[in-house]
Amino acid sequence: MSTPAVERIPSDMHTVTPHLVCADAVSAIDFYIKAFGATDTGKLLAPNGKLIHGMIRIGDSAIMLGEETPEWGAIGPLTLKGTPVTLHLYVQDADAAFQRAVDAGATAVMPPADMFWGDRYCMVKDPYGHSWSIAHHVRDMSTEEMQAAAIAAESCGNPGA
Repeated sequence: MSTPAVERIPSDMHTVTPHLVCADAVSAIDFYIKAFGATDTGKLLAPNGKLIHGMIRIGDSAIMLGEETPEWGAIGPLTLKGTPVTLHLYVQDADAAFQRAVDAGATAVMPPADMFWGDRYCMVKDPYGHSWSIAHHVRDMSTEEMQAAAIAAESCGNPGA
């Protein structure tokens, strides 16, 4: 008897999926639900209640999560005292999404502003040390238009220009 074939890439997954490491990852899932409207698609918990593996969805995108476990090399941004990675969210209303995240406990890093590349854009840091940018598109621009706008913004010291 043969075993049915399985999809090598599950149909509900994209090619690249962020996998966040958090101290207190179970509460991080609750935060992402409040701040970004995430849905919890499942948790695998250790006997001590720590998250071995979890997954949420924000819009059409999956994000995997795991508990910070230094002995396994899984270290979160709070322990590292920062992160070079920013997760980007495209939303229908960046101002409302920014306020929702701040109301849920995120730290405002950059308030919403119209940016030279055609997006309304802002940034927050979540309580677990992860950086998030949030945007909605406001105008289509050619590469040449963006380049000219970037130079103008740089010359006046205003990234939004």
